[in-house]
Amino acid sequence: MQVLHLDSSILDDASGSRALSACIVAALLEHEPGAHVVYRDLVTEVIPHLDGPIAAGFRDLPIPSDDPRTAGEHVRSNELVQELQASDVIVVGAPMYNFSVASQLKAWIDRVMQPGKTFKYTPTGPIGLAGGKRVIVASTRGGVYTAGPMAALDFQEGYLKAALGFMGITDMHFVRAESMSKGPESRTQAMDAARSTVNATVRQALGA
Repeated sequence: MQVLHLDSSILDDASGSRALSACIVAALLEHEPGAHVVYRDLVTEVIPHLDGPIAAGFRDLPIPSDDPRTAGEHVRSNELVQELQASDVIVVGAPMYNFSVASQLKAWIDRVMQPGKTFKYTPTGPIGLAGGKRVIVASTRGGVYTAGPMAALDFQEGYLKAALGFMGITDMHFVRAESMSKGPESRTQAMDAARSTVNATVRQALGA
């Protein structure tokens, strides 16, 4: 089994999502000791945001894209897709920034959402080609977005469901910590509560 572990928080060791994603991977390895983990820190190993020449590497665009820098980005795009395709479980550290995902995580999604590889267009609509994978998201949010007046502003988890679902990845699970910006006590309680759900979430994701 291959696990693709992605982190996207800018907060380094102070990050709640990084702590939770590491906890999830550790629990996965307890259940599957022989699993191979591929790790990408999307903050320290920057994936440049999509532009026309980079997109021309996997989309039919009339844009020159043969300079050395862009050629290197085409190689990177292929590597990212191959990692996704080869992985059975994807663990995503996804903090909410300004009601959505980190731009670093969005940059990864923009690279792996490739027609003909992770989805295809058909006469009846697009079909995902990357199905059969399981995703566990370590979701951290400063406030409460699962219910109440702020729920309408949650473009983080909903976006991940939509983007990954478009590629056929619909088996998604969330380890969630909310009210992270309401003070140290609230943060500690949120992290403790989230950690307490990790083992059950991993068992559910693995069908164990």
